[in-house]
Amino acid sequence: MLLWLRNDLRTHDNPALHYFLSRNALSQHDSAVPAKAIFFICEQQWQQHDWSPIKIDFIKRHAHALVKELALLNIELELIELDNFTQQKTYLHSYCQLHNITEVVANSEVEFNEQQRDKALYLELKASGIPLTLLEADVIVPKGKVLNQSGIMYKVFTPFKRAWLTYIQQGGFEYLGKVSVKSSAVNKADNQEEDQGSISSTWPLATVFEQQILPKFYQQKISTYKLNRDIPSIKGTSGISPYLAAGVISPRFVLRLLLNKHPDLLVASDSEEFSWLNEIIWREFYRHLLFHEQRLCKHQCYKENYQEMLWHNDAALFDAWCQGRTGYPLVDAAMRQLNQTGWMHNRLRMVVASFLTKHLLIDWRLGEKYFMQHLIDGDLASNNGGWQWAASTGCDAQPYFRIFNPIRQSERFDPKGVFIRKYIPELNNISDKAIHFPHQYIKDNELNIYWPAIVEHKEARLKALAFYKV
Repeated sequence: MLLWLRNDLRTHDNPALHYFLSRNALSQHDSAVPAKAIFFICEQQWQQHDWSPIKIDFIKRHAHALVKELALLNIELELIELDNFTQQKTYLHSYCQLHNITEVVANSEVEFNEQQRDKALYLELKASGIPLTLLEADVIVPKGKVLNQSGIMYKVFTPFKRAWLTYIQQGGFEYLGKVSVKSSAVNKADNQEEDQGSISSTWPLATVFEQQILPKFYQQKISTYKLNRDIPSIKGTSGISPYLAAGVISPRFVLRLLLNKHPDLLVASDSEEFSWLNEIIWREFYRHLLFHEQRLCKHQCYKENYQEMLWHNDAALFDAWCQGRTGYPLVDAAMRQLNQTGWMHNRLRMVVASFLTKHLLIDWRLGEKYFMQHLIDGDLASNNGGWQWAASTGCDAQPYFRIFNPIRQSERFDPKGVFIRKYIPELNNISDKAIHFPHQYIKDNELNIYWPAIVEHKEARLKALAFYKV
């Protein structure tokens, strides 16, 4: 049997790994011949899917760490460098014949190209008498299990959330726990040494996050999450998104640990802690949606009437947005945070997405692509869902006439300009009152320290309203 690891580089709550171990009846070091596992490093394919360099680095770090961890289970994990999915199919078919593999087991992936690869490989292996067994590891409630009374996927988040909660309250959810390994054999110093100089090294490995950082967040910060989550100058969020996007932490583990600390949370929707769980359910919503609407993988609007919109797509305006030179400090600080760190605060993602699509009338797909190319937590389902929400083209999106005022957003969520000053140091000496839109102050004091505003808010808002009505 062969274990094929993909977006699931973990031993904790990994259905394919548990299946593999149970079928092989393995115990630690009970066989002279290690069991076989494989992971493909396909940077060319990942780049075609717009994965960022920091995400690729993050995944490769976890792949190398998992080699050591699986060795303690007498599993030899081979890291194979290939270019694309087609080569994966060819390699796997030959590998199975060479090593007399009787079955291949993996966890399914929801994206279109990945599913097409698996369907083709399934048929090829079947012709050789080798079954391909696919399990599910990326969601808490299985995809296809949360449907409305007509048996179709919900089109609105709130009823989906109610049905999702009911499913868990009535039947629970599967959680496999962590495979036991001998921690003494893991050389933690080696992992730390390998991380030095890594572009993703500010994000610790998943084992550290799930054992130290996440429990601490549940213990100390989740009760103030609702209050602090929109303030970009403080660390009020958990930071879990890169780990879920890369599949190195299980969403079922996340919920299991949360319910261990807050056992009544599922029926406490008005609690502070539930506001964090609500974000996990949004992630589930978008993954279920992608499962049912594969056209979303093909750059299509969920609302088909918006598919042929004639976006303005001004290249100079788009470049100004990308580089953080729009003249709107909160927007520019957010984009500079993304470009410098590979991450952006969620409130700011909404602000900059609204600005690109409704102030600049630039196609949301350009912003979606730019985010994927730079984010450590780039994830097709969540990124697509977020961008289509902001652009009002998506499922349960904000109405087209809701247009964030970037100045008001700045005054509300960064009132003293702490976040702005961190990423736009040229505005350090501007007063708290003026920093949210400093152009009059700059003019009055004859300064030349900041980019002019590329659009005027009120004018841009009126243009957007007219544009969306067409």
